[in-house]
Amino acid sequence: MRKTFVAICLLLAMLPLVGCGGGEKKTSYDIDAEYFPAEDLLRCEMTVNAVNRTENALTSLPFQLWANAYREGAKYAPVSELYAPAAYYEGESYGDITVKALTGAAFTIGGEDENILYAALPEPLYPDESVSLTFSFEVKLAHVDHRLGVGEHNVNLANFYPILCAYRAGGFYETVYSENGDPFVSECADYDVTLTVPASYTVAGAVLNEEGGGKRVFTLKAENVRDVAFVLGEHLDRVDATACGIPVTYYYIEDESPEKTLRAACDSLACFHETFGAYAYPAYTVVQTDFPYGGMEYPMLSMISSSLQTEQIPAVVAHETAHQWWYAMVGSNQFEEAWQDEGLAEWSAAYFLKCNPLYGDYRETVAASERSYRAFFSVSAQIKGEADTRMSRPLTAYTGLYEYRNVAYDKGVILFDRIMDVAGEKTLIKGLRNYVAKYGGKIAEAGDLVSCLDAAGAHAEELVRSFTEGKCVI
Repeated sequence: MRKTFVAICLLLAMLPLVGCGGGEKKTSYDIDAEYFPAEDLLRCEMTVNAVNRTENALTSLPFQLWANAYREGAKYAPVSELYAPAAYYEGESYGDITVKALTGAAFTIGGEDENILYAALPEPLYPDESVSLTFSFEVKLAHVDHRLGVGEHNVNLANFYPILCAYRAGGFYETVYSENGDPFVSECADYDVTLTVPASYTVAGAVLNEEGGGKRVFTLKAENVRDVAFVLGEHLDRVDATACGIPVTYYYIEDESPEKTLRAACDSLACFHETFGAYAYPAYTVVQTDFPYGGMEYPMLSMISSSLQTEQIPAVVAHETAHQWWYAMVGSNQFEEAWQDEGLAEWSAAYFLKCNPLYGDYRETVAASERSYRAFFSVSAQIKGEADTRMSRPLTAYTGLYEYRNVAYDKGVILFDRIMDVAGEKTLIKGLRNYVAKYGGKIAEAGDLVSCLDAAGAHAEELVRSFTEGKCVI
């Protein structure tokens, strides 16, 4: 997600695609959902075929319930007090998720903030075995300009369904929501989604399959993706193009220059496709929608805020497009190491300018990050006596968006620029290509990124540690 304070392409068929764990048995989600606007309600039936890819017998499976963060009384609200007045455009509004039934297991709702559904299996699930669970649930949508909610113009449907927690370091990894950053850590899976909406709606991120009886049915079949998201709108226009043989679509509410936005999406996709390795998916969609920050990324789909100024759009589009590599293809622990995807995506957006100077100047972009970071450091030191500049920490450990933005994004840009200065551009790019090739489809640790850079000859371990532990002076 981007926080914004208000060449010749080889044919895709000739390049190896980096998906999520190709060849391995994967968990799958079959979702049948219908949106009822009069009730602000999404009714869903979902069958999960959960595969045990661990080395242990499992007796319980935990699922994140991100939609519960929008309920009244949530401990970890999705929107900060600073942005709440703008995001909740009609005043206070709440949503939640209600699981009506679960076939195949008994369940309880728990976690630190009613954010986890625990499915107690009737018998142990052994390695490489699978179990089928069918959820019947409803999502009440708040009136909010955010990842999930009824916005002023569109309906954003992201993180709306129960999703299996990622298995890491010998156990399932549970996280709470956070108003700072993206708390989502998930494994790749296969999806088959059917979404029914009133006939007046278009669904960005899915394909129209049939219509009649006052309804339209959209579908999405997606393999090897970490999650899925959609944007519903009654007044969405679109423009289309291709980049390196990949269909690219831009949906918009109101854009003075939609073709320019589409071109930024195509150019950034082509740049990263050439630079970091082949784009792993069959299509790419960018959609302008109601969102309080710059944008938000999902596999094959990026949201950009309808409140962006025209001159801000290309940088935000490039940042979100970079997330197709740093989040969608190569996963990381966004909750504890936000710099690993956000800092890298922000630097990648700057590098896009280096490759495409008509959009802006790389060196000036890095200098702007340095100025912003130093101002943050100065202000924090004056107010608190010191500034916490650690990049490796949970999202909940940031004091707010100002600190998060400067440490995870701006300091991240500075870090990768320093690596390029020390090791050279070719070495850095070689290391990042190694990173994509080795960890595409996986959840990489911060040390895995460093190892790939060092294997390319960057010798970046000490430099990265000095940044992430807050020991370097900038």
